[in-house]
This record gives sequence, C-alpha cells and structure tokens, in this order.
Amino acid sequence: MTKHALVTGSAGFIGSHLVDRLLAEGWAVTGLDNFDPYYDEAQKRRNMTAHLEHPSFDFIESDIRDAAQLDKVSQDVDTVVHLAAKAGVRNSLLDPLGYQMTNVVGTQNLLTFAHERGIKSFVCASSSSVYGNCPRLPWSEDDLDLLPINPYASTKLACEHLGYVYAKTFGMSFVGLRFFTVYGPRQRPDLAIHKFARKMLAGEPIPVYGDGTSERDYTYCDDIVSGVVGSMNYAIESPAGTYDVFNLGHNRTVTLIDMIKQLEGVLDREAIIDWQDWQLGDMRRTYATIDRANRAFGYQPETEFVDGLGKFSAWLNETLALEAR
Repeated sequence: MTKHALVTGSAGFIGSHLVDRLLAEGWAVTGLDNFDPYYDEAQKRRNMTAHLEHPSFDFIESDIRDAAQLDKVSQDVDTVVHLAAKAGVRNSLLDPLGYQMTNVVGTQNLLTFAHERGIKSFVCASSSSVYGNCPRLPWSEDDLDLLPINPYASTKLACEHLGYVYAKTFGMSFVGLRFFTVYGPRQRPDLAIHKFARKMLAGEPIPVYGDGTSERDYTYCDDIVSGVVGSMNYAIESPAGTYDVFNLGHNRTVTLIDMIKQLEGVLDREAIIDWQDWQLGDMRRTYATIDRANRAFGYQPETEFVDGLGKFSAWLNETLALEAR
C-alpha cells in the first residue's frame, strides 16, 4: 500500500528536496506552501516544477495559520512532515509576533488537524538555534535547560513542547528534528553561503559579522533529507505516545573565515570582505552530536563540505543563467 505524506513548506529549500526523495521512493505526497514573500516566489516555483508533473503529487497553496484550509487535504494521509515556518533569526527580532503566529499557531493548527484526522505520526522541523549559547559542546539532545536567544529559536522550542503534549496526551508519535545549518542547491538566498556566493560572483563586498571565528556545523541538504526520511519511518513504526528529538548535523564545525576560503576555491573568486560588528541574536557556534539519530534510524551524513559547496556552485551557475534570460 502506498504511503501518503503531507509535507508543509514543500516548495522551499529542504521541502522540495524531500518531495523529490519521497516521490522517487514511491510515496504519494501532498505539498502545502503559501509562497511567503521572505524571498523570491519564482525560486520556490522552480523548485517544484517537476513535482507538479508527477502523478503522485498534489499541491495546495495555503497558509498554515488558516486552519480551515487544511480541510482540503485528502483523507488518506499517513504522516505529516511539517517544514513550513517563518525563517531567519535576524528578521525574528523585527517581527516576533509574526513568527509566533506562523511558527507556533501554525504548528498548533497542524497538530490539531493530525489529531482530528487520526494521523499518528508527525515529524516537525526544529532548529539548532534552540540551544542558544549552551556552553556544553557538542550539543546533545540530553541538554534540557535550553535558553534560546532570539524569537525564532523560542518558537521552535515551543513547537517541540507542543509535540510533547500531543504525544503524551493524545498518543501521537512525534519527532522533532533540529537542523544544523543546511546548505546545498536551492538554498535560501538570505543564508550566508548563497548570499556570499552571489556577491562574490558579482564582484561585490560580502558582509562578515564579528571576527570570522564563529563556527557552524554545516550539513548538506541530501544528508538532511536522508535523516528526515529515516525519522518518518521511525515515527511510523514507533508505538503510540512516542516523543523524541534528534539533531541532524554533520558533527564537525567550519569557521566563517574557512567557509569563505573554501567558497573562494569552488567559485574561483576572491572575496572582498566588509567587516561588521557582531549581530544581535546570532550564535557564535553550532555543533551537533548525532549519535541518537544514528542509533534510532541510521543517520550518517556522507557529504564533505567542499563537495557540497561544489554542488551548490554548479546549481547557482545554472540558476544565474536562467535568471539572466
């Protein structure tokens, strides 16, 4: 019997890659996206071009804040993969209420929908930002005294807490996935690798906040998708009332200045750096332990950073050629 997933945020960076994988593996997929204007709608529509031609894909253009629109979803959904959110740490400082409404109320709507439909497995995108500036490295899911330092992160932690309620009170199998700095083809243009690459290719300065020593646990999109699919099967196979949270990272860090140097290599361009002060709400370091995800569903990232940058560079060059037409 064909399994059927509802994927919110299906036209976005991670969502569109996940839909690619699920359709290739024989799933039926209902995608839901509202084409939030945070970045160019045209990129998101390009992301899903092939999906719209696939017989096992159905698409609903809707906003997760509008609970009534979820009635459009077909009755045979087996699992929800909730990736939709207002993204961006810095923007959340400017619009904290907007982030609360989309990320928390929207998630509440989806959990209510799943409960009322009798959907027992729910996978929800969280974020490494929930760790704040936790001093214990690498970050572990066993750290429970989490203190987020920006509104975006606080909404993601709230979503995890809502999932706990639905697992323990209503018997749902809920999995939260803490993504660590995902990069690769289709990456959002506001994220550092994409933003820097476009500016470097255009001969423009790149804004570097701090002194270049900040570190990120960069994780390639295909590795993240493998983790999401693994967690979906884990949630489906787990007993009612299961609640778990997993880090999906690479388990190694790259400094900001080293990222720039490696990006210079794959682009064959020298960066012009515009040094700026540290930004409010930014974390100095992200670093994941991934043992729990490995034990639960075999998660093991395979893509080396420079190889992932090369794949991103090839995609960006193709995209720039399309945009120039």
